[in-house]
Amino acid sequence: MVLVKSHFHSVRFFAAFLSGLLLFSCSGTREDRLIAEEDCELHIEVPQTFTPVIASKLGTQVDSIFTRLHKKKGFNGTVLVTKYDQIVYKGAFGYSDFKTKDTLTTQTVFQLASVSKQFTAMAIMMLKERGKLNYDDSLQVYIPDFPYKGITVRQLLTHRSGLPNYTYFSDELWPDRKVDLSNDDVLSMMAVHKPNIYYQPDRTFSYSNTGYALLASVVEKASGQPFAEFMREHIFDPLKMHNTYTFQHELVSQSDRVASGHIGGRRKRLPDYQDTVLGDKGMYSTVEDLYKWDQALYTQRLVSRQTLEEAFTPTGKLNKKKESYGFGWRLKQVESGDTVVYHGGLWHGFNTYILRNPKDHSSIIVLSNLTNGSLNYMKDVRNFMYPAQPKGKGEKRQVQVASAR
Repeated sequence: MVLVKSHFHSVRFFAAFLSGLLLFSCSGTREDRLIAEEDCELHIEVPQTFTPVIASKLGTQVDSIFTRLHKKKGFNGTVLVTKYDQIVYKGAFGYSDFKTKDTLTTQTVFQLASVSKQFTAMAIMMLKERGKLNYDDSLQVYIPDFPYKGITVRQLLTHRSGLPNYTYFSDELWPDRKVDLSNDDVLSMMAVHKPNIYYQPDRTFSYSNTGYALLASVVEKASGQPFAEFMREHIFDPLKMHNTYTFQHELVSQSDRVASGHIGGRRKRLPDYQDTVLGDKGMYSTVEDLYKWDQALYTQRLVSRQTLEEAFTPTGKLNKKKESYGFGWRLKQVESGDTVVYHGGLWHGFNTYILRNPKDHSSIIVLSNLTNGSLNYMKDVRNFMYPAQPKGKGEKRQVQVASAR
């Protein structure tokens, strides 16, 4: 059993709490905060009650939850939890490779699975803001020979296209599974074979990996850059996410840095021909880089606040579920009454989860390389972080602060 854990109750809180209030102004620097001066606009007012002692206690309680999941449910992975933008806990449990017994750290890289979709959505939003595309454009604007009519970029973002799932039809139509499948190959299969649609566009929500793979192709057509290059140049590098990248065989084979996926019986699950399709999955990162991503979403480094708000705007209830979907994010109300945005992922031995609560600038980031069902207990973590509140009890408000430029 290997556990690596860290609690954060450092002296960087101290001066702020002397005045009883912490506002993340744009002056000065912070050790673990990624906010450039010209981008700093959305701030959180921190209650006087959230002292270093309370932050430390919260970290200890989170550690207790994940230690129990590790011991009782076999959780194997890394964790990072924040509150009021501060890291209150990060830890690593278990192995990056069960055969070699290489241990995990919070710098270990994981396949993000469907957590990748929020990055693809961001690329689309950036291109829309730059006038390279419109959400209500039909796909034929970018892919003229696309055989399905009446499908828009917006419908791909919100899983309302009705398109068949390439992860299923490629099993039947791709001739050689020893040959990597590309996004262009998916488009070619759809053009040649025209697999039957599931339903007419915009009729209902139906989760679609195909839609986000197609969005990666739209990014390429609209930007004139390969998808991986666009992501690196316009998102990962500007945010200093130095351990984040898209799938490449030579990168994911670096066993000293990258976790191996494992399935039942702790058997290693190697990548296969579908891993080279990008957009719906295929991004690799660490919990620490995802914290940088979380923090950047409170700024306007990538897109304006108005554009970003569309990603967190519900597009209708997800069938019978009490939640909705924006652009690459699910939206739901937790027990406290707060509306959070989150996404999970499951792919080839990896299980991932990120949740953000804009009300108190908290987040839960979990990456696992063992698909044994242990992440099914994230509800316990959510209920601890966001318990039901007595009527009339509220948190401190968010405040808009003008840029310091």
